[in-house]
Amino acid sequence: MRSRRALKSAGALGLLALSATACSGQASRLGMPEPIGPQAERMLKLWQGSWIAAFAVGAVVWGLIIWAVLFHRKRSDDLPPQVRYNMPIEILYTAVPFVIIAVLFYFTARDENYVEKTTKNPPVVVDVTAFQWSWQFDYKQKDATGKEQTVASVVGQPVNPNASSGAKPVMTIPAGEHVRVRLHSNDVIHSFWVPALLYKKDVMPGYDNEFEFTATKLGTYEGRCAELCGVDHSRMLFQLKVVTPAQYQKFIADSKAALASGGAK
Repeated sequence: MRSRRALKSAGALGLLALSATACSGQASRLGMPEPIGPQAERMLKLWQGSWIAAFAVGAVVWGLIIWAVLFHRKRSDDLPPQVRYNMPIEILYTAVPFVIIAVLFYFTARDENYVEKTTKNPPVVVDVTAFQWSWQFDYKQKDATGKEQTVASVVGQPVNPNASSGAKPVMTIPAGEHVRVRLHSNDVIHSFWVPALLYKKDVMPGYDNEFEFTATKLGTYEGRCAELCGVDHSRMLFQLKVVTPAQYQKFIADSKAALASGGAK
């Protein structure tokens, strides 16, 4: 009886703690940052679903363990009835893991296809070049003949991890529009990572990676290299700035004027 009361008390405390933390948005994200676009939100839902599945499996396993401890503990020296096998139970614990794996595989493949999907003519194309130890952002547009040209360029310099935000190169994009990021490396393997996108992509020499995303929340978000690339890896910092479409058009217009006059934005 005492053990049962202790288990009930522990369960009540656990439910109380869970309900208290569930009120916090950060706790509901289970360690992930707040997503800023539909692709990031899809990744967050996959992450949360995986945790829910893990908690459900854990609850069943722990429930069976506690049930066995409470109701099938040794009560005498008599040998309990011996059985060779239980076919329904054996089929159950063989089939259930396959079902769990199949469900997780389905949702993972579905969300991966969604996140990796690219469109034919995205309105914004940015060539991102990683180099030891900073970033270059080249904004591409097609002219009247269909030839692609650079209309804006931002070249960064290695910065101190504790430097002010103004020292970091900034990648500016419009809110609500598809942005294609094409990744290039001049030297070693890097990794383009903006935590708020809940996504990162390797930047490899000799191979151009690309992906698309849409950001719907205005603001400035930190980015960095997520691949150990050399002695100053920690200085490969940048920022992703999400602005209104009008502000983005002004940024491009100002950059075009600066390039036409022989300068760089």
